[in-house]
Amino acid sequence: MKHRIVVLGAGYAGAFAAGNLARRLSPADTGITVVNAAPDFVERMRLHQLASGQELASRRLADVFAGTGVRLRVARVTGIDPGHRTVAVTGDDGSGELAYDTLLYALGSSVAHHGVPGAAEYAFDVAGRSSALRLRERLAGLGGGGTVVVVGEGLTGIETATEIAESRPGLSIALAARGELGAWLSPKARRHLRGAFDRLGVTVHEHTSVEAVEPTRVVTADGRSVPADVTVWSAGFAVHPMAAAAGLEVAGTGQIVVDRTMRSVSHPDVYAAGDCAYAIGENGRPLPMSCASAGLTNMRATAAIIARLTGREVPATGLKYFGNHISLGRRDAIFQMVDGDVRSKTWFLGGRTAARLKSGVLRSAGWGIAHPTFGLPKHRHRLTPVPGRELRASA
Repeated sequence: MKHRIVVLGAGYAGAFAAGNLARRLSPADTGITVVNAAPDFVERMRLHQLASGQELASRRLADVFAGTGVRLRVARVTGIDPGHRTVAVTGDDGSGELAYDTLLYALGSSVAHHGVPGAAEYAFDVAGRSSALRLRERLAGLGGGGTVVVVGEGLTGIETATEIAESRPGLSIALAARGELGAWLSPKARRHLRGAFDRLGVTVHEHTSVEAVEPTRVVTADGRSVPADVTVWSAGFAVHPMAAAAGLEVAGTGQIVVDRTMRSVSHPDVYAAGDCAYAIGENGRPLPMSCASAGLTNMRATAAIIARLTGREVPATGLKYFGNHISLGRRDAIFQMVDGDVRSKTWFLGGRTAARLKSGVLRSAGWGIAHPTFGLPKHRHRLTPVPGRELRASA
């Protein structure tokens, strides 16, 4: 009889969590299933590179989880029934249901168009592998010239604009920013960012809100028309409404409201990690949607699941956001640390050293995904019987 753990999503949060659970829980007591819509792991932090024309190594999830004891189900999640503790899925092998005793919801996020007319129809994005490949094909079709407008001054917008500018120097690149470019950075880091944009020839339209996207231009709130053979939308992310539809308590963003252990405040058998978790950090503010937050929340969730199933004390680790690492093409980057109130510290690291450090972070994350049970202990924790919690045969 086994306790069924189902992990929804095999992005950074879900894949790391599944490996951690397999690394520390006895397979005699637990059955771990990961559900993911695609057969490959997607390095979301590098999709702007893929879109710009660079090649990324492919990692098949079947190979990632081979020999770990983790069962992979390549399928799309279509619904959750927390009352009956089941997940509805559909894939190449048909539709069906997966029963769970503990559910880890890590389905991530997708691009948010915010209802802007034409954004969904005409704009491209780098929020997923397929959309990044569509952008790659469109950019290649421009040949040696053309105009690209990136909408959004956040990390994704900055990285996308600089990556395309460096990889395709024949194109004219512009970025539309609602406020000041890099306003959240320290003054020195902001100057470094502007220097990188100047070096790469990226035009910045500050204090510019895009109100409509058309096939060959974007229209701003003040009525201006900015030519765009290609518009790249990077003005935020949104989560799937599935959790709300299932009756889980969610925030206004649609993210699952969790306690300090990443446990749903409305359904104790459900945990959330990554972009879909509405987790409050040590500063009293929600963690931003980012890879760094995915790491923090998946570690907190897996630690809590393991502790509760094995009768151990749930560890009280912090949820502190330390800063941002921003690539500016392949040879430049910014590492900006923040304080407890998420205000940028005066110190930052920029240039080639920061770029090498950022590259190391990406390689380390990729290696960790490819070796999910590295350091597998010879003895893994057995589950502790708890009244009211039944160990069931795994599906």
